[in-house]
Amino acid sequence: MTRSSDDGIEYGPLGPGREPAKDPMKGLRGVMAGTMMMQAISFYLVLTVILRVDNGIHWTTFNWGYVTAVSTAMLILSFLQKKRWALKANIGIQVFALAGFVVHISMGIMAIIYIAVWWYLLYLRKNLIERMKRGLLTTQHL
Repeated sequence: MTRSSDDGIEYGPLGPGREPAKDPMKGLRGVMAGTMMMQAISFYLVLTVILRVDNGIHWTTFNWGYVTAVSTAMLILSFLQKKRWALKANIGIQVFALAGFVVHISMGIMAIIYIAVWWYLLYLRKNLIERMKRGLLTTQHL
């Protein structure tokens, strides 16, 4: 590995490279949009759970309104991933999803699963940014 003297970054064997031919962050935003869309669909399905489980005892105005509001916010957010604030909004909506334990335990469990998915996506994003800085992406050397 080659070490840069001015910024302390350890570059790959081909050096720092240049801007990638295709923006890898654009692809990652697409994955995030798809994940948010799947999460919205999954949370819309909670409506059938609260209607049918326990003879509809969980079907209250607050519960179906909360599920619909959070799911619709996720659906809208899935189309706004290009915005600068979208990543913070993705993380913020997970708090409201986790609060879904109040509505039904199944919504809370799904929220925990999707929080793990978002944690992994953020890990991949961090790894991608580090690799771009070090010049380790193939498209930086075309």
